Amino acid sequence: MELETLARAVSQELKRQGLMLVTAESCTGGWVAQMITSVAGSSEWFERGFVAYTNLAKREMLGVKTTILSRYGAVSEQTARAMAESALTHSHAQVAIAITGIAGPSGGTPEKPVGTVCFAWAAKKRDTISRKHVFSGDREAVRRQAVVAALQGLLNYLNP
Repeated sequence: MELETLARAVSQELKRQGLMLVTAESCTGGWVAQMITSVAGSSEWFERGFVAYTNLAKREMLGVKTTILSRYGAVSEQTARAMAESALTHSHAQVAIAITGIAGPSGGTPEKPVGTVCFAWAAKKRDTISRKHVFSGDREAVRRQAVVAALQGLLNYLNP
């Protein structure tokens, strides 16, 4: 699905369910928030976005525990889950998306190659879910695929 079409579908679903979204983004640098707010009327379903690029920002802005970052690393499902749950705590939204990854071209390791992106979706009174994907392509391609996966994942999360 085209990115703009997907953003509209997510926006319609959030509006239909009467939910406000908060985003907690690292490697996508606010791209998910930008796509949601590109849809007219988004103040009805978008509450706020956090761009927490460094570990310090993840700790200070979102309250991600140092123990999670040291034990699992910034690019992990555990960190994505903590980011999503903390974004809910630090906002008035009912649903959250979190993304953390390695967009490249450097920064990868054998265990976490460039293109590794972790996602989490959380909501009040619902279980948080997380996923890890390894995308291919250059920095732009990895980031774009991550935005698509985050939005599609949210649609799936809202309609189990």
